Amino acid sequence: MASESRATTVWRGDLVSGSGTASASSGAIPDLEVTWPARVERTEGTTSPEELLATAHSSCYCMALANVLAQAGNPPERIETTATVEFVPGEGVKSSHLKVTGKVAGLDQAGFDSVTAEAHENCPISGALRGNVEMEVDATLEG
Repeated sequence: MASESRATTVWRGDLVSGSGTASASSGAIPDLEVTWPARVERTEGTTSPEELLATAHSSCYCMALANVLAQAGNPPERIETTATVEFVPGEGVKSSHLKVTGKVAGLDQAGFDSVTAEAHENCPISGALRGNVEMEVDATLEG
């Protein structure tokens, strides 16, 4: 069964001095202000498409990893993933780097590396980015 997600952005003005408001149709997140300075200078209180992409990638990857671990009989106690998305004006999104730490009983670092690689292959957002941007996963198993 397919699932659809929807968001709308209303933009006013030109690229450099204009601004927009992005809204998720679910209402689960508040409306978000987006501006060009927020995108290239990381201004306080605003977001960017790349920050939203990083949010999507980190949350999707956590779900994929939790699933792979549970299917292997090692459900995680805790997983934390930070996605860092690099954007270069005029060139676009260059990379998404995932840094994942996990607390999982019954695994050593080599086993954790294996499941994190499998999760990266199965993560739908990783799949959408694959072949378009550089991706890397750094995994650390907590003791």
